[in-house]
Amino acid sequence: MADDRPILMFDSGVGGLSVLAPTRVLLPQSSYVYVADNGGFPYGVRSEAEIAARVPALLGRLVERYRPRLVVIACNTASTIALGAVRAALDLPVVGTVPAIKPAAEASKSRAIGVLGTDATVRQPYVDDLSARFAADCTVLRHGSARLVELAEAKLRGEPAEPADYEAALAGLLDQPGGERIDTVVLACTHFPLVADELAAAAPRPLSFVDGGPGIARRVAFLTDGQLWPAIATGEAVFTAPLDIGEPLRAELAARGLDAVSVL
Repeated sequence: MADDRPILMFDSGVGGLSVLAPTRVLLPQSSYVYVADNGGFPYGVRSEAEIAARVPALLGRLVERYRPRLVVIACNTASTIALGAVRAALDLPVVGTVPAIKPAAEASKSRAIGVLGTDATVRQPYVDDLSARFAADCTVLRHGSARLVELAEAKLRGEPAEPADYEAALAGLLDQPGGERIDTVVLACTHFPLVADELAAAAPRPLSFVDGGPGIARRVAFLTDGQLWPAIATGEAVFTAPLDIGEPLRAELAARGLDAVSVL
C-alpha cells in the first residue's frame, strides 16, 4: 500500500527551501508541495494584522486542494504571528518555525548572541520569551533586515549582489552596544541560510550562524514516523501569483526536487 499525501511547506517566498533541503535528506521518500506566497511577499514589512488574516485563510485553501499529511510553516514571521490560529483552523499536524535561540545560546562561548531576522519577527514578544527561557545568561541583540530577504530571493534568480549589502546587514547587529561580543548569530528568517556563505564572507570576524532548518526536519520526521509513503515521490513548487520564473530559479527548484511549477 502507498500513501500519496505530500508534506506541504509554506513560506512568503523561496526562504523555506532552506527547510525543505534538510527535510528531504531525512525523508527522501516523501512527496512535497512547496508554496511560495509571492502574492503576499514580503511578509517582514507587513503588519501583524495582515499576516494573521492572510496566512490561516491561505493555508486553509491549500490544505483543501493538496490534502497534505502535515503542514510546515517554513517562515519565522508567519509562525510567530499566525501559528496558533493555523493550528486551531486545521485538523492535521502543523510545524512552525521559530528563531533558533536555544541552540545558539548552547553554542555561544562569549554569552552574546545576535538575532538577525525580519523587522516583523525581531519585534515579536515570542523572541522575548525564547530569550528569557533559553538565553537568560546571554546578551541577546536583534536586528531586522528586509534587504537580506531581497538578496536571498535575488540570489536564487541568479542575480549578483554587492558584498557591501551583506556587510550593512551585519553592521546593524554587530555595531550595537555589546555587539562586539557576539560570536553566534541566529538566522531568524528562513531566507537567510540561503545567503549564509555571503554573510560569513562579509563578517568582520569569524561568526557561527545557526538556523532552525535541521530541527524542523527532525520534528517532521518524528511526526511522520511509521507512516506509509507514495510509490513514487514527487515535488511541486506552487506560487500564489503569476511570475516570470527564469531558468536560474527553475534550476534551483529542480535541484531541491521541485520539478513541477504551478500557480495557485
